[in-house]
Amino acid sequence: MLIPHQANLRISQFVQKKLGLRDDQVWNNIQKYGNTTAASIPIALTEAWEAGKINDGDLVCLAAFGSGFTWGSALIKW
Repeated sequence: MLIPHQANLRISQFVQKKLGLRDDQVWNNIQKYGNTTAASIPIALTEAWEAGKINDGDLVCLAAFGSGFTWGSALIKW
């Protein structure tokens, strides 16, 4: 599961396409809340888990970016 920073749906969809991921492999909620800045990944992670989209043993990639060339990511084995 890829959980990107929820800043822009077009960017998330571009990354999804470049990585060859299906819709069920990427969690987006920007259309529900808008850009919640630093809280976007924790909110999306919680929603994906509560929806049963993340299960024991799954790999979850958290990816964020900011202005300029700032970015960060983490790969978690759930």
